Amino acid sequence: MSDTQATAAPAKKKGGMMKWLMIGTGLVVLIGGGVGGGLYAANSGLLGGGGAQGESADADTPRLVPKSEEARASAGKEGEAGSENKGKPTPKGEGGDKYASTYYQMEKEFTSNLRESVHFVQVGIAVSTPYDNRVVENLKTHELAVRSAILLALGETNEDDVFTADGKTRLQKRLAAAINGVLKEKEGFGGIANVYFTNFIVQ
Repeated sequence: MSDTQATAAPAKKKGGMMKWLMIGTGLVVLIGGGVGGGLYAANSGLLGGGGAQGESADADTPRLVPKSEEARASAGKEGEAGSENKGKPTPKGEGGDKYASTYYQMEKEFTSNLRESVHFVQVGIAVSTPYDNRVVENLKTHELAVRSAILLALGETNEDDVFTADGKTRLQKRLAAAINGVLKEKEGFGGIANVYFTNFIVQ
C-alpha cells in the first residue's frame, strides 16, 4: 500500500507541472499573437494608424487652411481684425479662394537702385499664404535673408517694370519667387502665394 502511494504522488506532481507549463505556453502564444496582430493592423491602417503615420511624417510641413477654419485675423495684427469679426457670420458667395489667406506686412520698406537707370524704387511689401502660421514664422525667422533676396530682385528690375501695371505684376511674381527660394533653402518649404505692394515710390 505504501509503495503504490509513493509512486502515485510523483506522477500527480508531474501531471500538475505539465498542466501549468501548457497554460504558460498558451498565454505566451496568445499575447504574442495579439501584439503581432495589433502591429499589423496599425501598419495597414485598420486602426487609423496609417493616416496618423502619414500625418506625423509631414508634421513639420505647413498645412493648407480651409476657409472654414480661418481665424480672420492677419498674423501681423492679431486681435484687431479678429475682435471686429468675432461673432459675425462669414459671408458666403460664389467663387473666391478655397483656402484662407494669412497676411503679413514686412516692417521696413525696401529701397533699391533700378538696373541701368538713374532712378531708384522704394516699396513696402506684404505677403499672403494659404498655409498655417508656420510659413509666417519661417519668414520672421529668416527675415534678414529674405530682405537680402528682395533687394537683389529689386536691383535687377528695369524701369519698364516700375512704370507699368504689367511690369509691377511681373515684379510681384519675381519677389514671391525670391522669398520662396529663401524659405525653401532654409526650411525646405516656401508657401508664399502672393506679394503685395503697400507703398510704391519711384524717384
